[in-house]
Amino acid sequence: MRRVRPGGTTRGALTSVAAGDTYEEPRDLPRLWHVTLSVAGPGVPLTELRRSLEQLAHDHPFLLTSRYASDHAEIRYWEEARDLHDAAAVALRLWGEHRLSAGLPPWEIVGLEVVDRETYHQRVAEGYGPPPAVPVGVHPF
Repeated sequence: MRRVRPGGTTRGALTSVAAGDTYEEPRDLPRLWHVTLSVAGPGVPLTELRRSLEQLAHDHPFLLTSRYASDHAEIRYWEEARDLHDAAAVALRLWGEHRLSAGLPPWEIVGLEVVDRETYHQRVAEGYGPPPAVPVGVHPF
């Protein structure tokens, strides 16, 4: 049975399982990845940088938090992707693709960490890694 959306487009078919069979989730479904992107470069005025990071958060709605100083910033967010490779590829494009629209400085990416949801929560529970992004938003270091 397929669900039909307005306009006649279909959503994925429902899967039936024969008696005695076990159902396995397809392996290529998207997963959540926690991304920490670090960028750095020549110093810029803090008010301009904050405004740019706030615009980036508006343009990229999954952005959790940004921390910044005049010559570096760290952006943390959740990305939905099939695998780590895809999540990292999106993260590596984030700064450059939004540089003009958000008015970001021409800094380079100096660090990238991408971990799956389970690893992120395990690290937090054990007291390792960055604490949960609270408060959410754009903040100075």
